[in-house]
Amino acid sequence: MKKWQKRLLWFIGVLATVILVGLFYIKTITYTPTTMALEVSQKAHDENGVLFFKGNEEKPALIFYQGALVENASYSVWAEKVAEAGFSVYLVKQPLNLAVLGQNKAEQVIHSNNLKNYVIGGHSLGGVMASRFAAEQDNNALKGVFFLASYPDEKGSLSKFKGQVLSLTGSEDGVLNWQAYGQAKKYLPKQTVFEKIKGGNHAGFGSYGEQKGDKPALINNDEQQEEVANQLIDWLKTIN
Repeated sequence: MKKWQKRLLWFIGVLATVILVGLFYIKTITYTPTTMALEVSQKAHDENGVLFFKGNEEKPALIFYQGALVENASYSVWAEKVAEAGFSVYLVKQPLNLAVLGQNKAEQVIHSNNLKNYVIGGHSLGGVMASRFAAEQDNNALKGVFFLASYPDEKGSLSKFKGQVLSLTGSEDGVLNWQAYGQAKKYLPKQTVFEKIKGGNHAGFGSYGEQKGDKPALINNDEQQEEVANQLIDWLKTIN
């Protein structure tokens, strides 16, 4: 075997090792759903990783991007409640649980289900990527965008968006960059509705336990899940 071939094999071996170690590390730091969230997720229809909670087809469907390194099943508790109110929910499964790797994942959901009336949003990083997707849409099917402890960046500017927008935060959120959140309001349209869950924290927008850097919530997770669902339902009812 020639020297360059040996070097190539060595490089491939090192690269494969680095990738495997990286994937293992990501797996170890990924937030997994609580027992309750996992049980609820099993009631959903699994569409190639996308968890679908069926509602009324005549009402707007909700497409959701998970927070960074949070499994999508972690949002099943409030998703089920929203679906029970008549709004179908699609909890998208992102590559490595990172929405930054799947900004356009919503396209598959929209096309495979022939959605003509939908809203899109996400938690934390998921909200940023959802807004980028929304900013690139030029059709009448997209009715609204929502942010759970999140905000748009310049690439996802919705300043000229005509649909409805909801920005929902928790008063005890220790992960959200509040300064950046305030500055990002210039990328939101004037009709944006701002709501805050008193006592809620960052991790409470899902059901996956404590999150590094977060503050303790002043309400329990069941209460925050109920509040998230109610806020989303009330907002969805304003969309024609």
